[in-house]
Amino acid sequence: MGLPLTMKQACLYVEQARKNRAAEHRRKHAHDGRCSGLTDAEYNRVRVRQKSTFSKARKFTHNRMWRETSKKFTTEQLKQIKTL
Repeated sequence: MGLPLTMKQACLYVEQARKNRAAEHRRKHAHDGRCSGLTDAEYNRVRVRQKSTFSKARKFTHNRMWRETSKKFTTEQLKQIKTL
């Protein structure tokens, strides 16, 4: 079929071209039953790594943050700090 002459022929031409394109796509991507879901054994064999960097916030606030504030100062040291 050459160039469509009327609107009816144009619509028919577009519809047929769409069907041909879809059929070609199906042929190109058909796997003849080779692709399927995983079996239970295959699924259970898959190992997925978890997140490898974990939150450091709680550890910091429970440990390191309080090191500076929990120091025991002598009276002389406190007097020096106050005068600064």
